[in-house]
Amino acid sequence: MAAPETQSVTHTGKPRVSARIGGISESATLAVDSKAKALKAEGRPVIGFGAGEPDFPTPAPIVQAASAACADPRNHRYSPASGLPELREAIVTKTARDSNHTIQPNQVLVTNGGKQAVYQTFATLLDPGDEVLLPAPYWTTYPEAISLAGGVPVVVGTDESTGYLAGIEQLEAARTPRTKVLLFNSPSNPTGAVYPPERIAEIGRWAVEHGIWVITDEIYEHLIYGGARHVSMPAVVPELADTCVILNGVAKTYAMTGWRVGWMIGPTDVIKAATNLQSHLTSNVANVSQHAALEAVSGPLDAVAEMREAFDRRRRTIVDMLAAIPGVSCPEPHGAFYAYPSVKELLGSEIRGVRPQTSAELAELVLEQAEVAVVPGEAFGTPGYFRMSYALGDEDLAEGVRRMGELLSEAR
Repeated sequence: MAAPETQSVTHTGKPRVSARIGGISESATLAVDSKAKALKAEGRPVIGFGAGEPDFPTPAPIVQAASAACADPRNHRYSPASGLPELREAIVTKTARDSNHTIQPNQVLVTNGGKQAVYQTFATLLDPGDEVLLPAPYWTTYPEAISLAGGVPVVVGTDESTGYLAGIEQLEAARTPRTKVLLFNSPSNPTGAVYPPERIAEIGRWAVEHGIWVITDEIYEHLIYGGARHVSMPAVVPELADTCVILNGVAKTYAMTGWRVGWMIGPTDVIKAATNLQSHLTSNVANVSQHAALEAVSGPLDAVAEMREAFDRRRRTIVDMLAAIPGVSCPEPHGAFYAYPSVKELLGSEIRGVRPQTSAELAELVLEQAEVAVVPGEAFGTPGYFRMSYALGDEDLAEGVRRMGELLSEAR
């Protein structure tokens, strides 16, 4: 968790904002996206690679289901905090179809987007001082949610030499008597890395052996390319199921980031406890959004296949273009819709009279000089990199990387 900024105090000398909340830093990805949009509103031709958000509209049948739900008076009232029964049943069916993992409806909690699922899971599992193994690069929200729940993030570093994949040796070296949880994310945000099935099974067996919980974030499960394959850890290590929570949602797969529907899957005692928390925190997810999600997870994956084909095309384009920029190297991502190029060789070089020493400074220069918005690696626990989402139009993608490459090629 970031160090809190200097806070104003009341007349009693107490801070106006608690240290717990004052210590939370803004989401770096949303901050970059917001700045890019503000500059565009000023008339500058900024191209943003910051937000992890599909540029496609939500498929029409999902929108139609939501429209019909709006007219049904039953959806104008409270519904169960755990989620609409029919949606939980559909998530059970979807999990068996997509993950070959059998669960029951009482193992599902529908949440207000994936982020709520992340926080509630940590809040449910962690006591103060419990350690969470957190492979880096990591999504910006993970360490903040861990700390807010009283846990301690223990970063396990990876880099491009291993394809951003953590191994058993690294995890074991980071394990202590206070280790309670491993956060696992495949396909990965921010790197696009996909763990092979045999590595997933090895990590799962290691977690079982040492009594470590696994929180596996599978929000990008359908966005995989080439020969890569997504497998769910409890499906390949069934003995892990009693100490594993799966996080998922409709946002990325179905272009539904604004609908705010995610879910937790886990042991019944954990899901019951998290449901109690949600009953006080937000109560039910908006019923109209839940009906949209019901249509999404119950329907065919045709629209998903079309989006994946476009993402795959953009993936190959961005990797090829980044490889052509001197001083930039980028492993091929096999999932999600992110590239995570290293810019370490460029740091300290002179570019248009400036010598950026960090990837954050270089990202600022790229925004000001090339009018291209990227998220620096500092936000993901690994300085020296950029995260670039290729979930934007083909023309904008090519033009944005071209502009950035033209600028970075001036490095001396």
